[in-house]
Amino acid sequence: MKRALVTGGTRGIGLQTALLLAERGYLVTATYASDEAGASAVRARYPEIAFCRCDVRDERAMGELIARLPSLDVLVCNAGAELFKQVQDVSWEEYSRIMDINMGGVFLACKYGVKKMLGRGGAIVAVSSVWGETGASCESVYSASKGAVIAFTKSLAKELAPAGITVNCVTPGVIETAMNARLSEAERGALREEIPLGRFGEPEEVAQAIVFLAEHVYITGAVLPVNGGFHI
Repeated sequence: MKRALVTGGTRGIGLQTALLLAERGYLVTATYASDEAGASAVRARYPEIAFCRCDVRDERAMGELIARLPSLDVLVCNAGAELFKQVQDVSWEEYSRIMDINMGGVFLACKYGVKKMLGRGGAIVAVSSVWGETGASCESVYSASKGAVIAFTKSLAKELAPAGITVNCVTPGVIETAMNARLSEAERGALREEIPLGRFGEPEEVAQAIVFLAEHVYITGAVLPVNGGFHI
């Protein structure tokens, strides 16, 4: 049976991806950073998924978690954090935190995940953002971190192709997740007007794109937008 690891897998896009992979017959491990209450709730509801606490910034913890897996066929690098501030108000600590989670977490998961895939092949899918493609006002650091994920994806795809490992990423637009809960109704309405399909996306729709890329053996280095036409 194939095995999958999803970082940031207790809510939103990560949880829906873990569930879809489980439905397709994968043995799924999903990580979370610190929300024990949230993890307990989803653990009780979805016993088919192994939820493990692991901060993606912690190299030792990531390495040990992946080393314990008997094998790894699909790695989904989804864990992320946002920051909404003008650049002059961003502290170095805030900058470092966003880069460490959004890019550093992808790097560490891939560093150790690839070791499990070498000699047998596999698939890596990272979750970037439409802002990694276009940039967003008052989200310069977040945008930079997600842009780095796109560049990393393209480079790693070339590096790992000879080993039979595909590497792709998705760039979600405005999705109905907790990350967008801060938006006011006026902001939501303004954003909705910019989306040709006329609505925000659902986490399940991003999960479908992730699993599609994970299971397609002849797509690598792709940056797949899931944004309802928000950016074309």
